[in-house]
Amino acid sequence: MNGNQAAALAVKLSRVQVVCAYPITPQTSLVENIAEMWATGTFPGEYISVESEYSALSYLVGAAYAGARTFTATSCQGLAYMHELLHWAGGARLPIVMVNVNRTLGAPWSLEPDQRDSLSQRDTGWIQLYCCDVQEIMDTVLLSFRLVEEAKIPCMVVYDGFSLSHTYEVVELPLQEQADLFLSPPPQEALFHPSRPQTIQPVTDYRYMARVIQAGHRAMLQVPAALEEINRSFAGIFGRDYPLAEKTGPENAETIFVAAGAVAQTVKSFLPLLDGGVEKNGLLRLRLFKPLPEEEIVSFLSRESIKSLVVIDRNLSMGTGGIFAQEIRALLQGTSFQGEIFELNLAGGIDLTLELLRKSMEKIGASPAGDEKIIWGVDL
Repeated sequence: MNGNQAAALAVKLSRVQVVCAYPITPQTSLVENIAEMWATGTFPGEYISVESEYSALSYLVGAAYAGARTFTATSCQGLAYMHELLHWAGGARLPIVMVNVNRTLGAPWSLEPDQRDSLSQRDTGWIQLYCCDVQEIMDTVLLSFRLVEEAKIPCMVVYDGFSLSHTYEVVELPLQEQADLFLSPPPQEALFHPSRPQTIQPVTDYRYMARVIQAGHRAMLQVPAALEEINRSFAGIFGRDYPLAEKTGPENAETIFVAAGAVAQTVKSFLPLLDGGVEKNGLLRLRLFKPLPEEEIVSFLSRESIKSLVVIDRNLSMGTGGIFAQEIRALLQGTSFQGEIFELNLAGGIDLTLELLRKSMEKIGASPAGDEKIIWGVDL
């Protein structure tokens, strides 16, 4: 099955009670699959069609306040349209799961997989998990419902448009009995009801607001430990394990590639074909991005053998550089890391080929000290 089909099936297996979404390419077939299951009676939850992405997340904010297990999906401009509501859901710490299928933000219009849509929402108070294959999409959506209900923080499951959303791969399907064993039943009683009127999120002063923000920050810092525990439980039931950050390569690797999403899987397959092969090259795949698992990343990247990091970004913060590269540079400040950090920028959805990766390594090898550390994929 393809990535969108896998995500839709995971929503059904999770016994979601309310799905509200608005279609946008390349997410459309995901919600079409859920709508079809609902129409044929195989999805027992409610499926609600609305007129926009803004309304879709607004609806789920209310449903989550009522105690329902909720899900939505979007992409690109649709996620940007939700921006205000992302803050409301994040600030209220509502247990909503959303899939975002990466696509380049306009202008101009494009259908390529660029990560700026999800990464531009990194400060809205949502967990972000990046998937590299179809099996991981299915498992991560299922896993995320347990995470949001334990952490009380909404979660965005992110994967590449077309290269994962519409690409077919062999998938091991979870059984409903396994999903029920892993994930507790959704609440049976509404937390909010007209018979019990309440004031929700009233206007407050700076002192209370500061405490809410502080509490959200501290809760977000607990997510890596919570996710590790949930991963162990998931592995015990399904036999598949997902680390916070996947590490590939020998202990004495000299070059480490850092990437997230489908491009990380591409790099992993190319490692044996590069100069030095897997003897000199390694990979750090960022799975949990928000919040970054700092201890795991720093311990892996602070080894003396590492001469260079090559951060592969399918995104760009204009005037600064790739967003993953920014985060890695900030994280390694003050550590024992002594190598150089380069950035291979594929903003706009540039496809990573073996030839392009080799050309980028040649350019890095010829780069004098102090030279620009961004290698533009479009120029190779």
